[in-house]
Amino acid sequence: MTTRPPSRGGSGRKGAGPSRSGPPGRAGRPGKPGTFKRPERERTGPRTSALDAAQRAAQGRGEAAKHAPWRPGQEPRDREAHDEQDALTRAPAEAFDEAPRRARRPRAERPDAAEAPRPRRADAGPRVAAPVAEGPTRREQRASASATLASGVQTLIVEEDEAGMRIDRFLTTRFPQLPFTRVQSIVRKGELRVDGKRAKPNDRLEPGMSVRVPPLKLDALAERPRSAARDATDADFIRSLILYEDAEMMILNKPFGLAVQGGSGTVRHVDGLLEALTGKDGQKPRLVHRLDKDTAGCLIVAKTRLAAATLAKSFRSRSARKVYWALTAGVPRVAQGRISTYLAKEEPTDADARMRVAKHGDEGAAHALTYYAMVDNAAQKLSWLSLKPVTGRTHQLRAHAAHIGHPIVGDPKYFSIENWELPGGIQNRLHLLARRIVIPHPRTGKPVDVTAPLPPHMAQSWNLLGFDASRYDPIVEAPEA
Repeated sequence: MTTRPPSRGGSGRKGAGPSRSGPPGRAGRPGKPGTFKRPERERTGPRTSALDAAQRAAQGRGEAAKHAPWRPGQEPRDREAHDEQDALTRAPAEAFDEAPRRARRPRAERPDAAEAPRPRRADAGPRVAAPVAEGPTRREQRASASATLASGVQTLIVEEDEAGMRIDRFLTTRFPQLPFTRVQSIVRKGELRVDGKRAKPNDRLEPGMSVRVPPLKLDALAERPRSAARDATDADFIRSLILYEDAEMMILNKPFGLAVQGGSGTVRHVDGLLEALTGKDGQKPRLVHRLDKDTAGCLIVAKTRLAAATLAKSFRSRSARKVYWALTAGVPRVAQGRISTYLAKEEPTDADARMRVAKHGDEGAAHALTYYAMVDNAAQKLSWLSLKPVTGRTHQLRAHAAHIGHPIVGDPKYFSIENWELPGGIQNRLHLLARRIVIPHPRTGKPVDVTAPLPPHMAQSWNLLGFDASRYDPIVEAPEA
């Protein structure tokens, strides 16, 4: 039988007439057998109360027995008893047998009332935090990570001060004795997962991410005893390179031939020398960017992890401005211009492979953009170029200079001009200098502007060719990307 609900506008009085809800010709018409009569009820309010809705919702969730609302007009016994009852409903199941009987007894009569605190609701007000013991230092954290190096699969959580770190740098920081080549290998093979997904070595991490590290199958190395005399020597050498320093960062004048990071056959490098400046809290100065081994000039080092993350973001957002000087073969036809290509490694598995100019869409190809300006030239044979890289690809300036037909003098990888001889007095060393860098300070945001002097072999060439190093540099005013 199909009926319509009775009209809300009906009289509702006792003895009201028959319902006219049915359609014509069906049961429900007046005077027919089976006529439906509206049940008698009192007009005391809405047909569905808030209590009914709450009970139906609780039954749908299977919580009717746990959260039984009190009936309208019936107040809880008292706030304290209600809090206890609500806390007990959220207690573990094994506590339900004993807890209800205790809840029915007055609090003053409980034998453990003095020592057992009353359960608190989540909204019961502020809670006074207990004093927290001081956590381990960075040195202790690294030692703990190193101790578990061969313990099997591990899951590491990215901390706040590790935001923006590359995955390969994250692993070398957590596991100092793990070779960098091994780090790149496990990432390249997909053995490392970030939030359950494969990652690339240059992917960036965010706080809270989980990094799954596979069994590394290495013997935990005993901590190498450090020599106080060697540390003092290394510390003095690093301090002799400082061009700028404050509490958060320093800028070094990296000499020609000194590697920035270790690798195959590389024992002495900037990253290793910085160990001598490790503080009492275990904080070691850390690299923010890199220069090629044979490139001299400005190299930024952060003193804290927070400063490192902030400075790294400045490089990624291209807030940092870098100016390089180079001595190149030949003279460009256009005195000031723009070089825009895609670059990719010739050997993707080789960390120090030669870069080639690629096409958009090629595997591993990344866009590279450089502005250049010729400051001076010598007899139409050699040029003093000022270079401003907008992007920061591997070997970008060296590959771009070779791409326009004017490779950098002394470049063993990209100089390929046949039958070309060095002028007398010029050393066969890479003539590339990270001359100037301007970057926002990690704490104040104000620009830090530092200039590096010419290295000895470039100073000799500049003097021989008659170049004036104090001359106006046109690339400083070059257009932006």
